[in-house]
Order: sequence, then C-alpha cells, then structure tokens
Amino acid sequence: MYYSVCVPAVFGGSGKTVPEVLPAICRAGFQHYELWGWEGLDLDACKRIQQEEGLSLAALCTSFASLTDSARRTDYVEGLKETAEVCRKLGCRTIITQVGQELTGIARDVQHASIAAGLRACVPVLEEYHLTLVIEPLNTRLDHPGYYLWSAGEAFQVVEEAASAHVKVLYDMYHQYVTGDFSVDEIVKNIDKIGHFHMAGYPGRHEPLGNCEMDYPGILRAIRQSGYEGGIGLEYIPVQDAEKGLRELYGQLEDIVSAP
Repeated sequence: MYYSVCVPAVFGGSGKTVPEVLPAICRAGFQHYELWGWEGLDLDACKRIQQEEGLSLAALCTSFASLTDSARRTDYVEGLKETAEVCRKLGCRTIITQVGQELTGIARDVQHASIAAGLRACVPVLEEYHLTLVIEPLNTRLDHPGYYLWSAGEAFQVVEEAASAHVKVLYDMYHQYVTGDFSVDEIVKNIDKIGHFHMAGYPGRHEPLGNCEMDYPGILRAIRQSGYEGGIGLEYIPVQDAEKGLRELYGQLEDIVSAP
C-alpha cells in the first residue's frame, strides 16, 4: 500500500496552485498525490512536473452530477467520460465520486437503486479506460449535512449491486469515525470492495498522527496485513506548515510500516 497527499486539503491554505506545490510533496518524501476537482487545472503543467519529479496522480474527483437523481444519470456519465480523458492524460487510475444529497419526498430504497443503476451505467466507460470508480460515504453530523450515503455498510451493498470490479468504495476513516460507523473488522472483511482510503485525525480533521483519538498505527497495520495494495489518501487540514508537517508525517508512517 502507498500514501498520497491530497493537495487541496493539505495545501488549501497556501495560496499556491497545484503545480506550484507538487515539488514540496516530493521533498517531503511522498511519490503520490491526489486532487478533488480537475476543472480549471493546468493539466499540462501537472503532467510536466509529474515527469520531472517522479510523481504519480493517485486519484481525482469526477465532474459531478447526482447519482441519487436518476434524471441526472446521462449528465453523470458524460462527466465521467470527460474525467476519464483527464485520467488518461495524467496517468491516473482511480476516480472518486460522491453520490449526491438525499432527495426529499423520495424513498431511500429508490435513491439507493438509482445509485446502483447509475454506477452500472458507468462500467463500459471504466472498462474502456481501465479505471476504478470509488464511491465515498461522508459524515452528515459535522461536514456534509443532507448527504445521502453516510454508511460504509450501505456503500459496500451498492458496490455489490453494481457488480463490477471497476466500482469500489472509498473508505474515509475520518468520516466513518465521526459517523460512529468505523470498524477495523468491517474494513478487513470488505477489503476486496475498497479501492481507496482517506485518513485524517479526529477531532479537528487535522494531522492523523499525534493529537488524535483514532489508533491509526493499529489501523494501518491491520490494513497492510489484509493484503491491501492500493492508496491511502492523506486528506487532512494541517495545523502547522504544510510541508514541514508532511516531512514529519512521512517519518511517522515509515516507522509504522517498518514495525513488526
């Protein structure tokens, strides 16, 4: 498994563009980064710096249209096609997606079915471009009120219904902890359905090691021992200088990996 730095989270307060901060990621020791939206990004500059620095783009978010709303399905698939072309240009293999807000006046089972059907409609695109689409449960208690998909258990169920190895779950450990739905046993049991992780500390969504309630050393060892070989995105809001914090975090993560 490997770690990727979420640029808009870690460097969001720097005032710098994505291409400007990529060398700092390398200086801190990391070889992978990830993004939220790609619209407005200087793709040519990112590609050039990736090549110069030996960086890889681990994941980015797709152009968004709600999956809970079946009327937006065509828009969603078209946005996915555009994102797939960006992935081809930048050498990315994982696309992150949210599913949309919970719709009022429509039963949850109807919205659940719409999400699963929408994901199935995406499979031909994913197969053509050799991509994995990961759906993300988010906490509705603090950060995303009204969002439909808060439960990892329901996310795993949706992935089963999508019935494709190209559709998996983004398990955000911070969000599931806030939700009260976090479980290492559930992670290990469903590791084949997980295509990407996110991590941040609680409370505060800051650096994941140090002043944090979550036992990330134990969690990360369990994920490693499960045989997981994918990415773990560092999606936190730093309380100290971003690059300095990344350097310290890199050393801490190396210690965890090397521990028996």
